[in-house]
Amino acid sequence: MHKFRHSLILLLFCVILPLSHAAIYQWTDAQGQKHYSDSKQHNATPFNLHQDYSYHGVKKVYDGDTIQLTDGRKIRLLAINTPEVAHARDDAQTGGEVAKKWLIKQLAQTKVRLEFDQEKQDKYHRYLAHIFTEQGVHINLELVRLGYASLNIFPPNLKYVTTLLQAEQAAESQQRGIWAYREYRPKSSAQLTKKNSRGWQRIYGKVLSIKHTRKNVYLQLPDAFSIQINKSHLAYFTKLNELKGQQIEARGWVRRYKQGYSMRVRHTSAIKVL
Repeated sequence: MHKFRHSLILLLFCVILPLSHAAIYQWTDAQGQKHYSDSKQHNATPFNLHQDYSYHGVKKVYDGDTIQLTDGRKIRLLAINTPEVAHARDDAQTGGEVAKKWLIKQLAQTKVRLEFDQEKQDKYHRYLAHIFTEQGVHINLELVRLGYASLNIFPPNLKYVTTLLQAEQAAESQQRGIWAYREYRPKSSAQLTKKNSRGWQRIYGKVLSIKHTRKNVYLQLPDAFSIQINKSHLAYFTKLNELKGQQIEARGWVRRYKQGYSMRVRHTSAIKVL
């Protein structure tokens, strides 16, 4: 129903726009739902009715979530993360080579179309995109559906959040891919050590308190573990205050923080109530 309504709205805009020359704006809410209007709303950006449906050859697959096109552009697949492959100074993480091999196979005999979101490039000058094959396969979504990737939502890039979250929940419940690996089982905050805190983690514990500072909100878990949320992202955590006293699981990257550990999260999809 939502897709039909949005398609109808866009069709009407397509008819009206040539007559009125009015701009169209789009924005995405915290649940990943797209909205369109002919008047600018908060966090809205101009919507280009003439979408780019050109296809590009793939020159190289670096790992499960990063590729290079034949025109030289390096593409980081939006909204997902796959385990790392072996680098000069780092060993491969479990599942990294499997994801890379799957992606190589999928892209071997096809070209890809890029679909950008609010931010077109990251700080490393990689282009951020959802990629689709000539056969219509949404590669980002397939990596999540098959359990080769976990979600990695970076607002304001929220395209396909609802669909991706449903795919991840299904992959996790059916123990596909990374969800079956021992290395990615949840750890309690007490189990964290310098040796086992590398890479993407699943950390669980009871929210003992919620602390507000000028820039951040911290969910305090036992054993000096905190979950950090920048206040610029609070709009994506609508039920944050309800987490106090609850057992939760947080997903992301752990770093040393004061006498313990911390994890920064940017979207509610990174926190699961147990």
